[in-house]
Amino acid sequence: MLGVHLRRLRENAGVSRTDAGWAIRGSESKISRLELGRVGFKVRDVDDLLTLYKLEDSEERDRLLALARDANNPGWWQRYDDLTPQWFHSYLGLEMAADLIRTFELQFVPGLLQTPDYARSVVQLGRQDKPLSRAEQDRLVSLRMSRQEVLTRQRPARLWAVIDEAVLRRPIGSRQILKAQLEFLIDSARRHNVTLQIIPFEKGGYTATGGAFTLLRFNDADLPDIVYIEHLTSAVYLDKREELDTYVVTMDSVSITAAQPRETESILRRAIADLDA
Repeated sequence: MLGVHLRRLRENAGVSRTDAGWAIRGSESKISRLELGRVGFKVRDVDDLLTLYKLEDSEERDRLLALARDANNPGWWQRYDDLTPQWFHSYLGLEMAADLIRTFELQFVPGLLQTPDYARSVVQLGRQDKPLSRAEQDRLVSLRMSRQEVLTRQRPARLWAVIDEAVLRRPIGSRQILKAQLEFLIDSARRHNVTLQIIPFEKGGYTATGGAFTLLRFNDADLPDIVYIEHLTSAVYLDKREELDTYVVTMDSVSITAAQPRETESILRRAIADLDA
């Protein structure tokens, strides 16, 4: 976000990347990396650039300098470094900054909508070769629950989740855990900032043949959307326009294929009734 603002100010001031780099004892490539958010910020450098760009609004200057300081502070999720892969940390930061999170899932309930017991069961699934201790499980569940605060903070993000009906039928953990999870989904779908859609079995196939993915959109028009795709040992972050367009079209398509949001509760209640049968 800070990089986007700096680029806009530089362009409005008619300053080249070369001249901007010279002002902070750096290079053109350093300015490029700063504007893309790929390197850390020194507050002194940001202050010098704002002077070069003739930013006279003291309130805006203070805000951008505060952004520079915040950008260098470790995120709250850094305390889980020993349990989570490095490639996942970038996603956590993006998720916290997002204004709209659209996600498609066909195996699990999305992490932002999981109960603690369901989350614990999911965490255990991926660690069969090296079982986690109870304390490690507790910390990973705590991480997932902390992530959910993005939906309840003062200015909450909006979540639009589309899930395959198979998610509702797969007994992760136990039938009791799944039932509690489905009941939690009913409550979650009633929130003003949560839209939950389910693709029923009778719909047959659909376009998202590549698997689960998440689209992140931010509150700044100059920040590109991000597509996040998680693999077994890594993740992919896409922000090129042609790639984004493909995933936006796919997300729109699965949303059209899915049952309407007003039908979500009845589908969930049928799944709960089947568990009780």
